[in-house]
Amino acid sequence: MSDDRLANPDAFLDSLAADLRPTPRSALRRRLLAGLGIGMVIAAVLMIPWLGLRADLAGAVSGPIFWVKFGYTLVSAVAGYIAVNRLARPGGHDRRAVAIAALALLIAGAAGLVQWFGAPPEAQRALVLGGSALVCPLYIVALSLPVFTATILVMRRLAPTRLTQAGAAAGLLAGSAGALVYSLHCGENGLPFLALWYTTGIALVTALGALTGRWLLRW
Repeated sequence: MSDDRLANPDAFLDSLAADLRPTPRSALRRRLLAGLGIGMVIAAVLMIPWLGLRADLAGAVSGPIFWVKFGYTLVSAVAGYIAVNRLARPGGHDRRAVAIAALALLIAGAAGLVQWFGAPPEAQRALVLGGSALVCPLYIVALSLPVFTATILVMRRLAPTRLTQAGAAAGLLAGSAGALVYSLHCGENGLPFLALWYTTGIALVTALGALTGRWLLRW
């Protein structure tokens, strides 16, 4: 550093900041949405040849169960997006996102209980376990990885300070998005199945994000 700069450090700092341009408020939102979109497209491209779309998809979209699945995973993804959007910034918090995710789970659980209690005893087991209970959470985890990777890459360019919470938020967003993609394959019609096994898959990815966030998001 020259003597002139040492003699007048305030002027030197002003000169460094002179060429800075303010970041648009929408920049983070655009980056997150772009990462989310790219991740979901990759997940869908992987899923179609691997698992395939459900054979009765055209008919399923006219029934309520399909849209309950879609709505639950979408609301959970919105909660994850809100959490990521807040926690990607220094000192951010995610209380509103937690409340939204908890409310979605509460509604899904209540709907599952209503369906389970209203079903004949011989049908109750199928409503809970279906035919894919053991693999459903694992498929959701696998399909969430492209979204998780894209979200982490976006967040690394920012300045999160609560790294464990930020990682969990990335996991919630990715797990919910992966579950949404998986719902295009899943033919289970039990709301208890949705509340239990979809939530398990989302929770696993959220836990993965919380466990790895302190390393993946370090800056």
